[in-house]
Amino acid sequence: MNKFKLFLILPLIGMLSCGKAKTEDKAEANAEVSVTIKGSDTVLPLAQKEAEELMKNDANVSVTVVGGGSGVGLTALIDGTTDIAMASRDLKTEEKLKFSESKTEIEEVVIAYDALAVIVNPANKVSQLTREQLEKIYIGEIKNWKEVGGADEKIVPYSRESSSGTYEFFKEEVMNKKNYATSILSLPATGAIVQAVGQTKGAIGYVGLAYETKEVKQLAVSYDQGKNYIAPSVASAKDKTYPISRPLFYMFNKTNAAKVKTVVDYALSPAGQKNVAEIGYVPLD
Repeated sequence: MNKFKLFLILPLIGMLSCGKAKTEDKAEANAEVSVTIKGSDTVLPLAQKEAEELMKNDANVSVTVVGGGSGVGLTALIDGTTDIAMASRDLKTEEKLKFSESKTEIEEVVIAYDALAVIVNPANKVSQLTREQLEKIYIGEIKNWKEVGGADEKIVPYSRESSSGTYEFFKEEVMNKKNYATSILSLPATGAIVQAVGQTKGAIGYVGLAYETKEVKQLAVSYDQGKNYIAPSVASAKDKTYPISRPLFYMFNKTNAAKVKTVVDYALSPAGQKNVAEIGYVPLD
């Protein structure tokens, strides 16, 4: 399974628009449809790949893809500054209220599924953790690897920043909705977490499955207090045995449906779903 490696370009990946997803100015000027996609860094590599393929096959479409986090994309959708918001979580109550107040109906389309992988430095001897241990690490109760069967070494937890859908999903599904410790190190992009964990011996973080790399080690996770541990993979996400799995979304204003139809249809097409598998996520079927 090929993995998407652009995250090695460093933390700026979440902030940058996709270079390849913007064709030459002349081609863009001639495009009949110009679509902007913004949001989740988890969805970013998939959206970039699909934008590139779509524009390669259809000169009438121009697509710009920008990361920054699910919250950034949804705020842009609320403000009307993006056509599609990428999201790795569902809408928050306050976001639903804002759309309701503006009488805006939002269409949510699941384009793939993801397994959220917990990663550590390859030198770490710990290979599995329970949900309860992960919760205690991220709320600041467990601070040394020896407390969970590892070396006598300080735990250095990394997290996405609060605008990230992955941040919200991890808080709800792993931390039982408890607050992150103030000592947690927040980074602006998933690629930055991979790099930081790969370079820091005592580090731990969490990333989307497509960001798997030999620079970090994935942990098996137990949601039954240590009776069974399941490692993250496409297979375990697909059969739902891995407990930290989630849908990935494209969201858009229903009044904008005709404009984004080509992009959304491609994401759901056999060719688009083939890209899902190639990037490292789980296709819809």
